[in-house]
Formats: sequence, C-alpha cells, structure tokens
Amino acid sequence: MKADKRGDIAIKVEEAVGKVLMHDVTSIRPGKFKGPMFKKGHVIKEEDVENLKDLGKYNVFVYDIPDDEYHEDEAGRLFAGFAGKNVEVSGPSEGKMLFTSLAGGMVLIDKKTVDGVNGIGGIAFTTVHSNIPVSPNDKVAGIRIIPLSLKKETVHKALDLASGPPVEVVPFSEKKVGLIVTGNEVASGRIKDAFRPVIEKKVAKYGSRICKFSIMGDDPHELKTEIKRMSRECGLIILTGGMSVDPDDTTKTAINEAGVETVAYGAPVLPGNMFMAGYLGEVPVFGVPACALYFDITVLDLFLPYAFAGVRIRKSDITGRGYGGYCRHCEVCIFPRCGFGKC
Repeated sequence: MKADKRGDIAIKVEEAVGKVLMHDVTSIRPGKFKGPMFKKGHVIKEEDVENLKDLGKYNVFVYDIPDDEYHEDEAGRLFAGFAGKNVEVSGPSEGKMLFTSLAGGMVLIDKKTVDGVNGIGGIAFTTVHSNIPVSPNDKVAGIRIIPLSLKKETVHKALDLASGPPVEVVPFSEKKVGLIVTGNEVASGRIKDAFRPVIEKKVAKYGSRICKFSIMGDDPHELKTEIKRMSRECGLIILTGGMSVDPDDTTKTAINEAGVETVAYGAPVLPGNMFMAGYLGEVPVFGVPACALYFDITVLDLFLPYAFAGVRIRKSDITGRGYGGYCRHCEVCIFPRCGFGKC
C-alpha cells in the first residue's frame, strides 16, 4: 500500500472493492476500441477485479469516501428534482446530470437559484437563458459535482436554495391571432400592406395562424371597436404601425381606450423601441412599430414566446432588456441562439 502526493491510496485490486477509482483505466483492442474501460470516479465492484487485471492493473489508486460525504454520482442524482415540467433528466455520469426539454416551448430558469448554487462551491450549475424558445430534445441545463466526493452538508445547502424546480419548459399552444394593420395610407389603398406576410411567418413558427385580419384607418374610435371585437374571438392581438409619439399616430390611443391594461409602452430594445404590450382580460395585445417591416428580428420576437406559452409578461420583463437588447444585425442570423434580448 502506498500514497501518492494527493494522499490517495494505491492498493491491490482485490482490496479496492467498494472504493472510488482515482484515475481512468484505458483499454486498447487493436482496430476495435481505445478508450477508458473504467472512468475516474467509478466505484469498483467485485466483478471488476478480473477485468482490471486483464488490463494490467493489479494495483489501483483509490479514494475511500468519508461518511459525511456523497460520491459525485450519488450527489448528482439528488439534483434530479431541479427538473420541472416538460424537462427530462439523464445521468449521473461522472457527477454530471443533464436536463433536456421534452416539448417545444419557453424555458423558464430561476437565475437566483443558479447563482446561489454556484456561489456555494463544489457544484457547477449551468443553464441556457430563461424565457427563450426551445425545441424538443434541446439541452437546457446541466449540473455537475466538481470533486469526486462532496460534503453532504454542502449538497443539502444547495438543494435547499430551490423553492421549486428551477428548470421548466412551458409548452407553446396554438392560438387564433388577430392582426390589425393601421394607417390611412394603407386603408385608402395608396400603399399595399406588407405587414401581414411578416406576421404570418412569425406566428407560423408557433403552429398558429392569422384568423382575423383588418386594415384600419387612423380613427381611434374605430380601432378601439375592432380591438374589443377581436378580443372576443382571438387569443392574441397584434396591431402594426402608428406606435410613435407623433400626433397623428393613434394606435396607442386606441389600445388604451379599448381598455387594454398596458404593461409597458416603450422598450429598451433596438430594433423596436416603440413596442407596446398589454392585456385585454387574458388576451395579450401587442403594438408593433414599423421597424418590423424592415428588420427580420425585432422586439416582437422576444415576446411572442410569452404569448404562445401563456406566460404573462411583467413590466420588468420588458424594461430589463436594455442589457443585451441591441441587435447586431449579423450577416448570418442565428436568433434565438445569440445574445439578442438575453438578460
């Protein structure tokens, strides 16, 4: 028996059963396989003894886990409860658990819990950004125990930080979408509407379509009436144009007069500063500025996931987008897998 510089113990394989292997044991079968037959952290079993000898390992470095510590895999397994609805957990493997989305939807991450766990030490909790769309089978988070064993007290301290599962996916649901295109120039036929194909393409990503469509002039009373009518038939209402502060831009006025509870008018996002979001009862109502005609990705793309997931938008969800809210208009767009709108 001998100790290496770390204090780990090298012992005969027959005496290593039940102890933790401190190094990979590589197997090479010419033309067939080369890689670890046993990985660092493996708990040696009785049936492993002869296999280790076949690999030339008659002595191995091992670690005897103290009673007040968990083996990395045992500790990792305890974090399976961090997966909420529509999230599947796989592992542990070398102390690592992976969290995978089971549905297309909006992922919700409790950042406070993530930061708290990472602040404890010995545990790495890594996630995607919250409030973004994900597809089925997307990896959304991982948690790993860093050392081969960790104090039980530390593990339970981390587990206690979560008041509920900090990783969840809210599935998207199909909605009837009402679209109101505003502006006298469009209503009179002088200019052809270009908004409908843009919005149709965006809502189609969520399995939905425009069921009600109107082109309206700038009369706020008529706009108000149309908003209220659509709210009885649609699950989402989008109004385009007329969202600036110019005196003749009346869409915002009509939205207010229709009884919409405004969450925020104006967003610290470019493109899309003049965005408006609110609710008429439970129906989301979005006022979309004209920039959506010119730019492929705008503020609207940040908040459509909320509407189709049925997650109510809070004012802070909008005002908190200033950090990261500047779109760089990359030559090759990879949204939503980029930094735009992430906070």
